[in-house]
Amino acid sequence: MVKAIIRTGDGGPEVLQLGEVPAPQPTETQLVVDVHATALNRADMIQRRGGYPPPPGESEILGLEIAGTVSAMGSAVEGVTQGDRVFGLVGGGGYAKQAVIDYRMAMPIPDEWRFEQAAAVPEVFFTANENIFTLGELSAGETILIHAGGSGVGSAGVQISHHAGANVFVTAGTSEKIEKCKALGAVEGINYKTTDFVTEITRLTDGQGVDVVLDFIGAPYLERNLSILKTKGRLLQVGLIGGATTEINLGTVMRNRLKIIGSVMRPQSIAEKIAITQRFVERWLPELKRGTLQPVIDTVFPLAEARQAHEYMEANRNFGKILLKVR
Repeated sequence: MVKAIIRTGDGGPEVLQLGEVPAPQPTETQLVVDVHATALNRADMIQRRGGYPPPPGESEILGLEIAGTVSAMGSAVEGVTQGDRVFGLVGGGGYAKQAVIDYRMAMPIPDEWRFEQAAAVPEVFFTANENIFTLGELSAGETILIHAGGSGVGSAGVQISHHAGANVFVTAGTSEKIEKCKALGAVEGINYKTTDFVTEITRLTDGQGVDVVLDFIGAPYLERNLSILKTKGRLLQVGLIGGATTEINLGTVMRNRLKIIGSVMRPQSIAEKIAITQRFVERWLPELKRGTLQPVIDTVFPLAEARQAHEYMEANRNFGKILLKVR
């Protein structure tokens, strides 16, 4: 048995409690990792409330990214040794003292990194890279609006977009978060609580609009996002915090030859996730190792305080990642 955060039901943060679960058993291609750190994601909030179930065969325990040391492995694992420090994306199980990960998705932790640094990387940098570059095809000289710039994905997206030579605008809920986004490379920020982002983007771009929008909100923003896209613009839909159902004028999409691209990481196949991992390793891991890019960490809670960590995230107090220190 291993310590883990378990749910006593579906609901608010109060359903999260520290308990014990059976130790995970690896398949032939999996590693057993003694988890030292994991991180919170919005998907954890949805699963806690009873939505966004894990893919078949994955752990029901919350947690989509891990950093730790290898303690056991399946018979088909190659190139990994017991005791290796690894990090990566998982389908579930991160909020526990042990978790399993396919060895082809486990990345070596750079020697100079702490476990907390490593745990802050996979979900947000994978999501940002896949959407902004693989799907959105953002290129140097183009302009992108990133909603929720103070989130984990937002802070990663700002950095990699700026590094690639794009002009980056963000929305955020406080002037402090906007200033932090600008320090990461954003050209300008818009406080969505006090300013209409459509009006402000129109002003900031001299009426031209943007090439790409990365959105987590969904229904309330859809029509407005489409209205600020240039001809051949791309809307990248990666979240539905505000709801999933709305109406739009398809004439705008047709007339301006727009693309609406949806993406969810968790349900993708192992083969797809291995490819996503490899694209990240090739393009962005070297920059992270050099320190050109940085995982942005807001707060680290001990594992036993997962409930408090969820309350903190739901209050939108964080800028960057919220982590759980497991050991």
